Amino acid sequence: MLRDTVSLHRRDCLKMGVAGLAGLALGRNAFADDAKDGGFHLSIQSYTFRKFSLEKTIEKISALKIPHVEFYSGHFPVNSSPEKIKAVMKLCKDHGVTPISFGVENFTKNHEANKKLFDFAKSIDLKYLTANPSRDSFDSLDKLCEEYKIAIAIHPHGPTNLAKKEKALWTTAEQIMAAVKDHNELIGTCLDTGHLIRMALIGEPLDVVQQIKIMGKRNYGFHLKDNDNKADHNVVFGDPKGVLNVPEVLKALKEVKFGGFMSIEYEYHDDEPTQDVAACVKYLRESIAKV
Repeated sequence: MLRDTVSLHRRDCLKMGVAGLAGLALGRNAFADDAKDGGFHLSIQSYTFRKFSLEKTIEKISALKIPHVEFYSGHFPVNSSPEKIKAVMKLCKDHGVTPISFGVENFTKNHEANKKLFDFAKSIDLKYLTANPSRDSFDSLDKLCEEYKIAIAIHPHGPTNLAKKEKALWTTAEQIMAAVKDHNELIGTCLDTGHLIRMALIGEPLDVVQQIKIMGKRNYGFHLKDNDNKADHNVVFGDPKGVLNVPEVLKALKEVKFGGFMSIEYEYHDDEPTQDVAACVKYLRESIAKV
């Protein structure tokens, strides 16, 4: 999922103190202390429920017992009024769901436009922004990550045109790491397993586990989905038509000491994906218990 237009909060940073911030800068990724699922922070991308209203989406997330949400602009616009922001945050609190990220948003060299996104993130206490930055955006992002102590998590997208073997700007961990290695350490990635898997459709297969290890401490977010490459649509975790080895992914995340948020994103059966998402949650939690 990618929006076509541009769109540790400060209080937490103050609570953490100098030592805490140093740890974050070093990539410990200690965004939260409520990792109740075997050391993992579970979340969901609200784009999963893009056919539903914000209210219904939060109700569904709460019923699924997923404690965190990554919003997309269709549910929570960046230009929301202060009253709207207050109402959304109350809705989330009332249902036991905490917003932790937002995206996927474009970033360019336009510093003021980028700053508006960081201001929005600060206003709702987000931990990171899931991003599709242009190559000339990093000088601006360096300054903003340093100022706000909010991470930028670059989201790789896969093929955009299978017939022409065209692909998105960001597609692999190798490419992202090469771009960010000399920039602020709060600029990292939100790998998306579904898009990584789809790279095989243009003859460029990727090993998801290796992609995680390449990003190491710069894994700030994570989109978890499986894909049936023959039919080219998402499938429930554990479906034999998929290829994602969820336990191995979890082991790799533990190996790199991932402390970010792992967001389920499911893009199939968009008219009503709840049953499939529930199956994904069940499989994920069972897998977590085994690793």
